Amino acid sequence: MRVAAAMFVVAGAMALPAAQAKAQLFYFGVRGGAGIPTGSFAQEGNGDSNDAFLRGATPGLGYGLDAGTALGPFGIYAGADRIDFGCADASCAASGKYKLEGVSAGARLSVPLMPLLKPWVKAGLTYNKLDGTLGGSSGAKIVTDRALGYEVGAGVDIPVLMGFFSLTPQLRYVRQKLNYRAETLSPPLRGKKPADYYTFDIGLRFRSPL
Repeated sequence: MRVAAAMFVVAGAMALPAAQAKAQLFYFGVRGGAGIPTGSFAQEGNGDSNDAFLRGATPGLGYGLDAGTALGPFGIYAGADRIDFGCADASCAASGKYKLEGVSAGARLSVPLMPLLKPWVKAGLTYNKLDGTLGGSSGAKIVTDRALGYEVGAGVDIPVLMGFFSLTPQLRYVRQKLNYRAETLSPPLRGKKPADYYTFDIGLRFRSPL
């Protein structure tokens, strides 16, 4: 019994350096891409001015930051986002727009297939806010409280420059419900609506050489 226990301890001690050698201890990077609204967030209003809020969003561009740590295939991540959506004329008039800002964090699972490809999936929580301008004659300003939502995503790391950097295309879906206020109207109008979207990003990441 003691011999078996000793052998188990020795085997574990020998395996630990091997696991550490393959570990991606940390990474950080930048990314940019497109945000694509979906659901009621992308649908135009029905003509009622009250129904125009958090409606009619059109695809826009954004950027973000990523950081994370991992041991083998399992890891955690954190990120920050800024996306500028457009808004359809029927809902927001010609100058309407939406600006989303927030942070996210969650868990990530990677599955190395070969030296040049490392696909992964992730899931986590988001904490976003959205500001908007309807434009036109009303010029209503829309603000929201920060609210929790969730995201799921998938991507692939493509190592470049001796493996210390990687190109990282990814696709995410973000779902959330936001409390909004149209502050420039009297009295201010309030409500709660979803603001869901997809993103397609391409990032550049630096990983720890350890």
